[in-house]
Amino acid sequence: MEQRIGSSSQPLEGAGFDPAFIPGLTSPASGRTEDDGPEKEPEVAESEESAPEPEETAEESAAEPEEAGADGPVFEASDRRARMVADHRGVRLSLDDQECEFRWDEIGAVETETARFGKRYTVTVHTPDRRWYPIEIEAPARSHFKEWDEQLDAVLDAYFEEDAE
Repeated sequence: MEQRIGSSSQPLEGAGFDPAFIPGLTSPASGRTEDDGPEKEPEVAESEESAPEPEETAEESAAEPEEAGADGPVFEASDRRARMVADHRGVRLSLDDQECEFRWDEIGAVETETARFGKRYTVTVHTPDRRWYPIEIEAPARSHFKEWDEQLDAVLDAYFEEDAE
């Protein structure tokens, strides 16, 4: 019979312990592993010193693809706390200081719902791995619901492709 020394329990995983566990919630990890030795640190220091130049070129290059794909429809709705943008890049949700971004290939479905009373417009982004991310936006008036539905439908028709199974 073989006995192991140490705990047999596995480390806990999940959003409560690692915010990067939820796709689209945070940016990917830096890619640095424990095997990277001190020889990597000077390269990081050099890149920090020359950071202003690449940032300027990154802003210029980021603006070019947005302009190229900006021909299609765009949906944007926001209130004092929440904001949602759907365009050629995907869907971006933000609430206070929290943001998440979904590319079109990461989205399984987009669902909208309006409150029976009040001015709350709820958009829920569903991912293929059975997770969902709702956001509630308070409309200035209930008449905006129909307009927002039409704009969001136009964006989904243009960019979202459902897989026929």
